[in-house]
Amino acid sequence: MKKVLLLLSATVLMFGCSSSDNGELIGVQDRPATNGGIPYGMVFVPQGNFMMGASDADFLETNTFQSKSRTIPSFFMDETEITNNKYRQFVYWVRDSVARRLLGDINAGKYLIEVDQYGEELPNPKINWKAKLDWDTKDQEEREALSEMYIPVEERFYGKKQIDVLKLNYEYYYQNLDMAAQKNHHAASVPDAYKGSPMAGRPNNDRKKIIRKDVINVYPDTLSWMHDFVGSYNEPLTRQYFAAPEYDNYPVVGVTYKQAEAFSIWRTNQLNNHLEEKGISEVAEFRLPTEAEWEYAARGGSVNSSYPWGGPYVSNGKGCFIANYKPQRGAYDGDGGIIPIICAHYAPNDFGLYDMAGNVAEWCADAFIDSRYEVSGDFASSYRYSSSDTDELASSRKVVRGGSWKDIKYYIQTSTPNWEYADTAKCYIGFRCVQSFLGRKMGDNAKTSSNVYRN
Repeated sequence: MKKVLLLLSATVLMFGCSSSDNGELIGVQDRPATNGGIPYGMVFVPQGNFMMGASDADFLETNTFQSKSRTIPSFFMDETEITNNKYRQFVYWVRDSVARRLLGDINAGKYLIEVDQYGEELPNPKINWKAKLDWDTKDQEEREALSEMYIPVEERFYGKKQIDVLKLNYEYYYQNLDMAAQKNHHAASVPDAYKGSPMAGRPNNDRKKIIRKDVINVYPDTLSWMHDFVGSYNEPLTRQYFAAPEYDNYPVVGVTYKQAEAFSIWRTNQLNNHLEEKGISEVAEFRLPTEAEWEYAARGGSVNSSYPWGGPYVSNGKGCFIANYKPQRGAYDGDGGIIPIICAHYAPNDFGLYDMAGNVAEWCADAFIDSRYEVSGDFASSYRYSSSDTDELASSRKVVRGGSWKDIKYYIQTSTPNWEYADTAKCYIGFRCVQSFLGRKMGDNAKTSSNVYRN
């Protein structure tokens, strides 16, 4: 009996006093696995410093891009512009989500998830993507629900049943961290009882003020081919550029700045939802590049280069043009393309990025003002401003970079900025996404012992 009691005492002592960390500071263990690697369709752009701004004479004398030193953290960037087919995946997702919510009004248990894994009711039911969506359903109630998705009978062309693209609206949320970072955002909401205490730095139920909701129609403005070039016969492009399979791998155009932002948020949610199911940690958000990131990436590591390929000329040694732009005196076909051409037709720059000059111009995240170079910092430089409906029109200008198939060579230089209104869609403006790299550079091992000093 004494031996049994001693054994029990030793067992209690062992479990009562021991711990998995042996009393050492080892951090929280069993953290979620990281996704790692380069995101699909992207390339890695290493951190670095460069002189942002004029590489050549500012012959328009705009004085909007003076040279200034910038240091850029590492990031990933889409190797090409977002194509029609990749953007179509977004459009179809929105289409199917709208349809499922309409069907959820008559059969919520099938098409919507109304309780979470713990049995608690969700304030906003989620879509059940596992439920099969039958557009030709024989169920009368479901047919009537889906009828809202189509153009009314009296408006159909030759009676053809088509989805009404005006119904393809995407509801999304984002956080206004600029507001959250303002000191008065916290101070104004602290109860008097907490003034001067540690609670003074905490907001008082005002998180909802920084969470914003927006709804936007996601379908590209295919009529941009008509209103951008009034004196041209562009009806075939209006009808087919986004619809025809032949153009699947061409860059999407006719998207506004806000549509490009919404696409980036949707893309982030799609990947993170998948990773969550696999027990893998979230990745950094996909987003539009800052103006500094875009120019740094376009230069491909070359110093003071006028073009992404590093040289001062727009043709190679054989006299062939190496970008899709408006060469010579308007000979659009001189470079092999009259309108946008298939992505990655020309060679990439040294970072592995295609079409950073010409083809289609690209939205950047920054707002456009003449003094933005002076007011932005030299580290991770960016000038952001979110305009409202009450602001002056000039406040909604966003930076556009890279030039396009309809621009002269001045506008396809790495340093030449341009702008467009955020709510405007053009047949020569597209976009590509970036994702911040979490760490210093590829190859860094987050699990390396803290006792090992690294360069």
